[in-house]
Amino acid sequence: MTDTDSLYDSARLAAGYAFHRPPVHARVLDLVGDRLGIREPSGNGLDIGCGAGLSTVALGRLVGTSIGLEPVRAMLRYAARVAPPARFVVGRAEALPFGPGRFDLITAAGALNDADVPACLAEVSRVLVPGGWLVIYDFSSGRRSREAPGLEAWFDEFEREFPFPRGYAMDVQAFDYRGAGLVLDGYQPYEVVLPMSKAAYLEYVLTETNVEQAIRLGRPEASIRQWCARGLETVFERGTLPVAFTGYYACVRRDG
Repeated sequence: MTDTDSLYDSARLAAGYAFHRPPVHARVLDLVGDRLGIREPSGNGLDIGCGAGLSTVALGRLVGTSIGLEPVRAMLRYAARVAPPARFVVGRAEALPFGPGRFDLITAAGALNDADVPACLAEVSRVLVPGGWLVIYDFSSGRRSREAPGLEAWFDEFEREFPFPRGYAMDVQAFDYRGAGLVLDGYQPYEVVLPMSKAAYLEYVLTETNVEQAIRLGRPEASIRQWCARGLETVFERGTLPVAFTGYYACVRRDG
């Protein structure tokens, strides 16, 4: 288990992801649906690294039946409430517990950073139908607003006060898809802008992994909440703001 996995082994984070994350996944998969020409939900879908289930709900906009796969059992605590129609399974991307040719569409939202990518792609290829799709996507923290330049300055300070866990940059365009019988069919940057009140934004930032790490290191959650609320007062003094989330999606097709 990686350090990131252990951070996600948290009832607090599971609740935050279930109830306080902005609905970026749904907006991204609407873009994906347009890109793939999906007019109505059909077929079987798998959401790798589904977290609390928000990305699985979004996948349900494109498929008839969906399964969320999550390596950290604690993150699934509220999944049945978040995505009642879906089924959830504890498992890892490198050893998908499904038979060959089971899925028409597989999504992975920020889920491959800690995975053995070649092993994962081989497994994805195995469980996809010929011509089926893998969609890899991710998005940044919501740190910018065109109506409030002070939000980015505040987020920079937030990041200095509560450093994020160390990660690594992942170039999904450089993966060896051919070696797994897959083809990269398109890569698209995007920006999703969502209106957020101060209260909603505060609850959202408290779900970030830097906050969870700070709590694990002994910083009281109440003091972190107070620090964030105090700084956001000025940023949100005019009320609700449009907050930008930038990211990418990559559409990968199984050969055959």
